[in-house]
Amino acid sequence: MTNTSEIRPFRIDVPQTDLDDLHERLAKARWTEELPDAGTDYGMTVDYVRRLATRWRDEYDWRAWEARLNSHPQFTTEIDGQNIHFLHVRSPEPNAFPLVLTHGWPGSIVEYLDVIGPLTDPKAHGGDPAIAFDLVIPSIPGFGFSGPTTERGWNSQRVGAAWAELMHRLGYERYGAVGSDAGSMISPEVGRADAEHVAGVHVTQIFSFPSGDPAELADLTEDEQAAMAHLQWFHENMGAFGQLQGQQPQTLAHALADSPVGLIGWNGQLFGDAVDPDFVLTNLAIYWFTRTSASSARFYYENAHAEHPTEPTTVPIGLASFAGDFQSIRRFVDRDHKNVASWNVYEVGGHYAAHQAPDVLVDDIRQFYAGLR
Repeated sequence: MTNTSEIRPFRIDVPQTDLDDLHERLAKARWTEELPDAGTDYGMTVDYVRRLATRWRDEYDWRAWEARLNSHPQFTTEIDGQNIHFLHVRSPEPNAFPLVLTHGWPGSIVEYLDVIGPLTDPKAHGGDPAIAFDLVIPSIPGFGFSGPTTERGWNSQRVGAAWAELMHRLGYERYGAVGSDAGSMISPEVGRADAEHVAGVHVTQIFSFPSGDPAELADLTEDEQAAMAHLQWFHENMGAFGQLQGQQPQTLAHALADSPVGLIGWNGQLFGDAVDPDFVLTNLAIYWFTRTSASSARFYYENAHAEHPTEPTTVPIGLASFAGDFQSIRRFVDRDHKNVASWNVYEVGGHYAAHQAPDVLVDDIRQFYAGLR
C-alpha cells in the first residue's frame, strides 16, 4: 500500500525533447499585427513579446536555472489528494525559526531564490546568526512542479490548510507564514487554519476592500483616496486577467498550453519590463514545462466561487508594501485582521519584492519575527 504521507526527494530534470520542442515552436512563431500608434493601449506589444521570444530561443539557458533550483533540497508529498512540491532549506543554525513562503501568479518558487541565503544563513551574509530561518517554499497546487490539480476546490483556504499539514508533517510545532500576491491571500489562511501554531503572517499585500457600505468611504484621507484611485485604475486597465481566469480559465488555457509566444503575451502582462528578462523567462519556462497554465489559472476561478470566511484573522500580521505595488488601505485591513503588528511602506522594489529588493524584504521579515519566535 502506498504511504500517501511519505516525503519523497525530488529533482528537476526537464527532458531535452521538451527543450527542443520549445525552441521549434519559438522558431515558427506566427506574429500578430498591431496598430502603428497602439503602444500598450491594447495590451502587450509585439515588440515586447518578440524580444522575449527571441531571447528564450537564442540566449536563455534553462539548464543553468534548473541547476540553481536543484542546488536546494526539494521534495514532494501528497496532501488532501494533491501532489505538493516544495523546497526545504534548513539553516545551519540550530535554533532557526521555520517559515513557509508562498509565491503568486504568474510567479513561482523562483520568486524567493534571492532571499534563501540571507534568511537561512545570515552569518554568511554579514548578519546575526540568531535571526536565522528554516525555509519551506512550496509550489501552490496547480502550479509548477506540484503539477496540475485534479479536482475542484483548490482555493486559498484549502491551500492554507494544506500548508498547515505540510509544516506539521515536517515536524514544525511553531512557524510563520510569508507570502506575496496569491501567497498574500494564502498565508493569512494558514494562520486561520492553524492559529495555535502560527506565530505570525508576513505579506507584501493585504487584500482588504470596501464592503459596499457607503459609510466606509465617507471620511477617507487623501492617502486613502489616492490608494482607492490606484485600485480603481488597476481594475479598469489591468484587471482583465483576473476576470477571465475567475470566469473561464479553461477557454484561455488552450492557447497558453500550445504556444510559448501566447504564454509570453498573457503571463508577461504582469511582469513587463519591471524585472529582468531571465527572471520572467524562468517563471514562464516552469509553467510551460509543467503544463500548468490551465490549473494555475483555475486558482482564480476557485477563489471567485469560494465561500470566504467572514470572521477576522487573529494571528499577528505584518505588511511590507513596495513601490508601485497594490496599495493596502489600513481601515479595511483593521476590519479584516484584528492584530496588525507591523506596517511598513517602502519606496523601492515592486510587486516581486523578494527578487527586486531582497535585502529590504529580508530585513522586514527579520524585524517582524524578532518578537514572535
